[in-house]
Amino acid sequence: MSSAPNVYDAEPIPETVRAEIDQMLQSGDLFRYTAPENAPVALLEREFAEMMGTRYALAVSSCSAALFLSLKALGLPRDAKVLIPAFTFAAVPSSVVHADCIPVLCEVGDNYRIDMADFEAKLNDVQAVIISHMRGHTSDMDAIMALCDAKGVPVVEDAAHSLGTVWGGRKVGTIGRVGCFSFQSYKLVNAGEGGILITDDADLIARTVIMSGAYEHNWAKHFTDTDDVLKAAFAKWQNQLPLYNLRLNNLSAAIIRSQLPEVARRVTDGRANHDYVAGRLNTSAWMQVPEKLAPEERAPDSIQFNLVGLSEDETRAFAVAAAERGVKVQVFGLSADNARAFWNWQFLPGDTPTLPQTRAMLMKACDARLPARLTKADLDAVSDALLRAAEDVMGRAQAYGT
Repeated sequence: MSSAPNVYDAEPIPETVRAEIDQMLQSGDLFRYTAPENAPVALLEREFAEMMGTRYALAVSSCSAALFLSLKALGLPRDAKVLIPAFTFAAVPSSVVHADCIPVLCEVGDNYRIDMADFEAKLNDVQAVIISHMRGHTSDMDAIMALCDAKGVPVVEDAAHSLGTVWGGRKVGTIGRVGCFSFQSYKLVNAGEGGILITDDADLIARTVIMSGAYEHNWAKHFTDTDDVLKAAFAKWQNQLPLYNLRLNNLSAAIIRSQLPEVARRVTDGRANHDYVAGRLNTSAWMQVPEKLAPEERAPDSIQFNLVGLSEDETRAFAVAAAERGVKVQVFGLSADNARAFWNWQFLPGDTPTLPQTRAMLMKACDARLPARLTKADLDAVSDALLRAAEDVMGRAQAYGT
């Protein structure tokens, strides 16, 4: 196997947080509600909301937990239909099922964005929408919000891959009713696990806070004395909602907080890395990186590209050839039991939808890690491995046909 850069390790946790971590380890005080105020989780929520320009934030155990709580807080009836893109991670339809709702899948095009015609056709029969900005690819949020607002359908943004992405001057995650983010290790900010939701809706945040596990009157630690609207919302929902206990702990919050000052730099570096590798891959006759939509400024930490003119056998051979050169590529529709291939979501109620457009895309769409910390030499090594793997396979295929 050829030498290639390690694209899986995250950046080191900043040294600035080491003393705080050590103090917590010495005290054992990891629970967010022990301190009367200014616990690390509470500080994270305040700082993240300020960074995103929203009124409220709630840190929880994962982005999946944030999605689940968002749906529950919308007050949807049991078996309500929730429209989601068919290209997403299995956790998204799982959160819908967990919230006692029914996922409805819409088609996604070759550019990894929602097919707006199919979205509009299916919007008539749903009570809510989750927009997954899958792998950081933003669908047409102007068109989506116009359609949903006209029908009074609430939009939840799954921005797990999109911290730092901007759409038409607005931060992704602030466009819908609520935005949900991930702090899992492969995301822009890494806590191993963790998530956060943001909103300007006082009633919605009160419901999510209580359901996240703010038992008794711990919700009082989520607002200031000047926020009378939020205080009234908490009082309204006291003892009215189940407690799902999806809280984040102080240790994870401290690790996340230490990385917030790094977000802008990681966004800039990640975008430059992606665009450099995309430019190189697009020189190949066998690979194509879709263009972003005009209003979108992305914050990528991976790259996706479509294979052009390869059969299924050749596509599998390409993945093998890339691995032999030290770069792991997953083809969403061909990697065994891939959690991003909708036909593997056998927990969905009813029959597996057909969705031919999305299926065809997934059978040729490739995914490779491309973290912001990579150097130009690393980027050249990754792109060289991919270019040569395609040439190896298609060269052999041409030879066999002569």
